[in-house]
Amino acid sequence: MDQRKNYGFMFVLLMIFALQMEMMAQVEARVCMSPSHGYHGPCWHDHNCALVCRNEGFSGGDCVGIQRKCYCTKLC
Repeated sequence: MDQRKNYGFMFVLLMIFALQMEMMAQVEARVCMSPSHGYHGPCWHDHNCALVCRNEGFSGGDCVGIQRKCYCTKLC
């Protein structure tokens, strides 16, 4: 009988853990993008764009679009 109680307890703990993980996965912040003012020329490497954007006060940057422009990113 004790074994059944242990399995039931473990099942309840597993369900609580799974529900908490699902709730945490649903919380996502929006990412705002703004064209970089300091990056000039075509953007071929996200790393270079991100470095310039960090100097502009953003959290990162990505090369975007057909024209390969550098856009700075931050959570908003």
